[in-house]
Amino acid sequence: MIAGIILARGGSKGVPGKNVLSIAGKPLIAWSIEQSLNSPLIDSTWVSSDSDQILEIAQSFGANPIKRPLEIAGDKSSSEEAWLHAIDYIHSNYDIGLDAIVGLQPTSPIRESSDLTRAIENFKAQGYDSMFSISKPLEGFRWQMTDGLLQSVDYNYTQRKMRQNIQETYYENGSFYIFKPSIIQKYNNRLGGKIGMFKMDFYKTFQIDEPEDIRMCEIIMLEYLLANK
Repeated sequence: MIAGIILARGGSKGVPGKNVLSIAGKPLIAWSIEQSLNSPLIDSTWVSSDSDQILEIAQSFGANPIKRPLEIAGDKSSSEEAWLHAIDYIHSNYDIGLDAIVGLQPTSPIRESSDLTRAIENFKAQGYDSMFSISKPLEGFRWQMTDGLLQSVDYNYTQRKMRQNIQETYYENGSFYIFKPSIIQKYNNRLGGKIGMFKMDFYKTFQIDEPEDIRMCEIIMLEYLLANK
């Protein structure tokens, strides 16, 4: 069985209460729930949260609630802690054998159920133990400031290459992860074993971390995801 597990804390510094904010007509958390529910390869959908409000909204949209303990719901708590708790909760309270977890990030609403379905198909076909979603970054060269000095990161500016000769790189966009329970239990990490990646369209990279991200994500969703539905 494959379970979609969405981690949604009640606290947020960048955008207070962001998981329940209305985004394109629905609470932000609802988009990930519906995308998970609408993938035919995801058998059950769960939301782990310390917030009763989030869990009530999650249930109203069809997800199963998991009340997360406060000690693993702080700013410094890792997603791995919450996923492990959710896996233990499901195993302890339901007669369900979990073959894989799809961890959807609720702050990345710009995705489709078909993304999840195709990723799971690839995960199975390639015999992966874990997988992460990626996007191809915008073309350009990265620089960083080190001790007050600018330094080129991924190329030597004194020996600038032609664009077509630059090695292709990918950006881990954080939209979702797929992993076997045994992997996160063994390594305390969502990634391990045979790792794969699933490429998404670049416009699905954007997520809501700051207030200004809300309107941008709404526009992208309305123009790209919802216009043809």
